[in-house]
Amino acid sequence: MYTEIEQETLDIDCFFTDGKYIGFMTSCGGKLPDSVAGSKEEHHVLVNYFRSLPEISEVLVNSELDRLLIKIVGSGVDERYLEDYVSMTKKGLYSYDKTGLNNSLDSHYHLVASPNEPLKLESLPKDILNILSKTRFLNHIENFREINLLEID
Repeated sequence: MYTEIEQETLDIDCFFTDGKYIGFMTSCGGKLPDSVAGSKEEHHVLVNYFRSLPEISEVLVNSELDRLLIKIVGSGVDERYLEDYVSMTKKGLYSYDKTGLNNSLDSHYHLVASPNEPLKLESLPKDILNILSKTRFLNHIENFREINLLEID
C-alpha cells in the first residue's frame, strides 16, 4: 500500500483503462486512485510490464502543450520534459501529466501525447488485464485532453 506521505512526496506511475485503451500518468505528488495505492505489488507488476513493452506507435504531442506548460511552470516544452511521456506513448499508451503542480489535492491532468496506434486492452495478458481493469476511467480516453482523477474509479 502507498501511504499518504508516499503519495504526496513521490512521482508514481499510474496506469488506467477506459475498457478499450490504456492511459499512463505520473502522479507528481498527487493522490493516487485507491486501486493503485492499495497494492504496491500489483503496481510494480504493471510498471514492469508496460515499461518493458516494445515501441509500436508514432506519437502525436498535444498541440496545446507548449501554451499549457508556459501557463503552469513558466516555460515551454523541451525534450527532457517529453522523454518519459513519449517513451510510454510509443508503446501505445495515452500519456498525461499533472496540471496542478505543488498541490497534492489537485486532481487535474492534461494530455501530453497520444499514440497513432493505441495499444488495445484486448491484447494484454490476462494477469495484466486483471490488475489494470481495477483502475477504470469512466469516459473514452481518446476523446479527452484533460482528465480529472475523480473520474477514475
